[in-house]
Amino acid sequence: MTAPLRILVYSSNTTTRADVTMAIGTHPDASLPTFEYIEVASEPMVVHYLDAGGIDLAILDGEAAPAGGMGVAKQLRDELNNCPPLVVLTGRPADAWLAKWSGAEAAVPHPIDPFVLTQAVTELLHG
Repeated sequence: MTAPLRILVYSSNTTTRADVTMAIGTHPDASLPTFEYIEVASEPMVVHYLDAGGIDLAILDGEAAPAGGMGVAKQLRDELNNCPPLVVLTGRPADAWLAKWSGAEAAVPHPIDPFVLTQAVTELLHG
């Protein structure tokens, strides 16, 4: 049996974290292993988990407070040697350029569209 892919979901909002995990589910693509979610509510925990390794992809809420996902993404890109792919949830579609600036490989706007988010995540995990 293949080990599950570990997906970190960062948001200071519990509803947003639940929306993300429910939108994607635990096995959205038959050609990928199942997903295991690590939900965190603070920037120090994001850094802790990503620094420790073993995270296959991180989804960062750009609307999180006090540390927004774009700033966290920029910090991760600047400080980690082996940073996994990053998806930033933006406040609006026009903020996609900020997510790219932060180093995220994908940007998905709020409100979360399950199909758009799942497609972004699975495409990044397929490499």
